[in-house]
Amino acid sequence: MPALALGLIAVVTVAPTRAQDPPPGPPAAVALTSGWQLALDPADRGMRERWQTGAGSPAWRAAAVPGVFDARPVEQDFFGTVGWYRLRFRAPATTDPTMRWGIRFDQVRRDARVWLNGRPLGRNRDPYVPFTLPAAGLRPGQMNTLLVRADSRKGAEPREGWWNWGGITRPVTLVPRAAIGLDDVGVLSDVTCPDAAPGEERPPCTAKVIVDGTLEHRGSGTARPTVALRLTAPDGTVTTGSAPSPRALRPGERARIRFSVPVQGDAQLWQPGSPRLYTARVETRLGDRVLQVDRKRVGLRSVRVRNGMLELNGRAIDMRGASIQEDLRGRGPALSDADIELIVKELKALGANVTRAHYLLNDRLLDRLDEEGILVWSQAPIYHRDKRLVTPEQRAEALRTLRGTVIAARSHPSVITHSVANELSATPDTTPGTRAFLQSARGLVHDLDPTLPVSVDLLSYPGFPAQRAFAAYDLLGVNSYFGWYKGKKKHSTERLADLEPYLASMRRKYPDSALVLTEFGAESTFVGPRTTKETYAFQDDYVAQVLDIVDRSPFLGGAIYWTLREFAVKPDWDGGAQRDVPRDGIHNKGLITYDGRPKPAWDVAHDNFRATQLFRADGLTASAQAAGGGGGGSAGVLAWAVVLAIVALLVADAVMLRGILRGRRRTASSVARR
Repeated sequence: MPALALGLIAVVTVAPTRAQDPPPGPPAAVALTSGWQLALDPADRGMRERWQTGAGSPAWRAAAVPGVFDARPVEQDFFGTVGWYRLRFRAPATTDPTMRWGIRFDQVRRDARVWLNGRPLGRNRDPYVPFTLPAAGLRPGQMNTLLVRADSRKGAEPREGWWNWGGITRPVTLVPRAAIGLDDVGVLSDVTCPDAAPGEERPPCTAKVIVDGTLEHRGSGTARPTVALRLTAPDGTVTTGSAPSPRALRPGERARIRFSVPVQGDAQLWQPGSPRLYTARVETRLGDRVLQVDRKRVGLRSVRVRNGMLELNGRAIDMRGASIQEDLRGRGPALSDADIELIVKELKALGANVTRAHYLLNDRLLDRLDEEGILVWSQAPIYHRDKRLVTPEQRAEALRTLRGTVIAARSHPSVITHSVANELSATPDTTPGTRAFLQSARGLVHDLDPTLPVSVDLLSYPGFPAQRAFAAYDLLGVNSYFGWYKGKKKHSTERLADLEPYLASMRRKYPDSALVLTEFGAESTFVGPRTTKETYAFQDDYVAQVLDIVDRSPFLGGAIYWTLREFAVKPDWDGGAQRDVPRDGIHNKGLITYDGRPKPAWDVAHDNFRATQLFRADGLTASAQAAGGGGGGSAGVLAWAVVLAIVALLVADAVMLRGILRGRRRTASSVARR
């Protein structure tokens, strides 16, 4: 665990108890869900006409929040517009004169300015992380008017691989903010799973919980608050622990606090197939008074990289899954509860035990993935951004996005890594801005969440030397489109047959980092021969061949298909097949069409995912590491042969079954059904 500027705070009390009613806390948060209005402002005249003060004549109409300006990905709207939201609401009446309120926005795309009762509250320019603004001027027990100017206009940078949706796309909440509060609360699990001696049963894992956050004194006078944890296990056992503020705080001061609490009794572990969840209640107190209560559902699990292998709860894993974009036809990223259930249902139907996205997922979706036991490769949206990492100011902006992403994701047990970026330069060692960002990003994530491996997702181009900047990372995501895109001059990815030796070369270059195939995919839109790109048959074979390569690569921690479902992308997207036909702006690599129909490749992925065990056979970890790092000598060749023989014995039946099923499904399924 990295040292903190304020020092590690010792636990004051730790006591296992039976459940008792916790003391009453502050008022509850209020969801601002109904009554919203929207006025589009394509000429951007609202600020000039002072709409924020009630002046002007905007054309208000009823609107849903979460929502988007226009749920149709129409080409002329891609570069964005301006829209104003208005909400009149009655604030809760409070008897505590020291109680303040804030307004939390889970997401506004892209640039948000906020006013309350004509008073400016602040601005947020990050379209992918939550933010909270003090609700200055709120009238308790009375009607209030909230105005939000959402500006979705963008240029070519920052580059993004999805549609430029605009609007308030996630929930808005009125949250209590006491005179002394704990911001950015994280409840992290730190689990140790010892190895089993040969021939003996694996010893039980031990666990502690880490509470991390920043105390802020928003009131008057000096104060020394206490932060306490109450952790309730699935069987009802309660563990408590607390730590004081590191020092007395003066008005306006902030102080980082972190403390750990050993979990009493046997650790009831979270993992796919057994997603056991604890209930955590974090209280910020001043004396006997409870000022703030944060509630989270957390899971105890160990995620680490050892000998170049990714482990969950002390065992090497082999994940299978599909990435997602939060984009459903007719609603875009403004997901309803039903939309979230649909995404989870589709992942489970596919047999996926892992998913991934290019940006922080909706917190409600992460909650459901926690509950269903589906792993999450969480990632900050720092995508193809080398041009915007050149200056210290640009890197600071990217690090702020990364920080917000990690803080929002770190308490979810489904999250198994924090990826700092996606597809930056293949040679960061000689790209100064990118190298500096990667160094700072790794340290930032280790500080915010020392319990998980830090990762970065890489472009897959052969022929580049190992990079020190990448080797410093615990976990590397490999985005491979061998056999689909042509690659670059002297770094061809045109042949799918080159993928397997490329993966082996990555193992040799980065023997201490775990590797996961984080992207692979092929577009499909029409019926045609298997040799023609963008046909359903080509995608079917492509998925089957890549997964067969993954099955033969025991040093990989798994594979994640790109993507579960089609989504809207930039208007000129051609998909990579280089067909001279009209395009519809839809990214067609999905296993499910934009309107919800499974493609033939769904069956191929489904059969492989269902046949692959998450946990590798005991004893395979060391052999797999030796296989990847053989370095080309006779020992390495021998290790490869031994491992491949073992793997062949383990998966031969499964591979044969998948082939039989695939053949039957192709014969029995008509093209019309597809």
